[in-house]
Amino acid sequence: MGADFQDRVVVVTGASAGIGELLARELDRRGARLALVARSSDKLQEVARACRDAEAMVADMTVREDVARVLELTQARFGGIDVWVNNAGRGLSRAFEDLTDDDVDEMVRDNIKTALYGMQTVLPVFKAQGRGVIANVSSMLSRVPYAPIRTAYSAAKAGLNSLTETLRFDLAQDYPGIRVVLVLPGVVATDFGLKALGGGADSRNLPGAQDPHEVAQLIADGLLTGPVDVYTRPDGLDRVMHHLRTLAGTTTNSS
Repeated sequence: MGADFQDRVVVVTGASAGIGELLARELDRRGARLALVARSSDKLQEVARACRDAEAMVADMTVREDVARVLELTQARFGGIDVWVNNAGRGLSRAFEDLTDDDVDEMVRDNIKTALYGMQTVLPVFKAQGRGVIANVSSMLSRVPYAPIRTAYSAAKAGLNSLTETLRFDLAQDYPGIRVVLVLPGVVATDFGLKALGGGADSRNLPGAQDPHEVAQLIADGLLTGPVDVYTRPDGLDRVMHHLRTLAGTTTNSS
């Protein structure tokens, strides 16, 4: 079964499809009470109805006022909050040379600001109660350049990594009860690629795409215990370290 979430209140953004939807269903199986957030009402309502104790909250996480409303609704509906998962985000298919100002702005808005607003909104609550979990869903592409066509997306997720790690460091001494988790999936068999700005290949058809049910289980396992960097692929950290060692070798050889 994995980590027990019995009666823990969990906010999941981007919960109407993909990783967010399956994470919501997995947390429901583990006993969580769920505030599910997305912009699309119909699918979100469907996911919420399939869960034991869930509330669908239609909101745009790129709008600060919407994020604040999600917090207020969660507290009113469930009486508190234990975990906040920033999963909302979007891809972009564009080569480096073709990137526009709008491309970069949209990637920052959809992948950094959505999480930043969530973190800044829930943090005072967690500080006041001395505990809580903030989890940000990033990407392996933020640490290894496997897909040049995702260059702006990868850069935005790298920015999200830095925000996450800095917050974790900042809280460590005075608020050890607040856990800050970074999730780093690889290619996952969802419709992420199809929904990317500029189009893209269907991620479900890519070689080695990871089962999203497995990804959801691994994220749920890592929210409460274990390493604060959650690589959903078994060899994820090894790939990152190999990439870094390769860079170090290249730098040494060229100096």
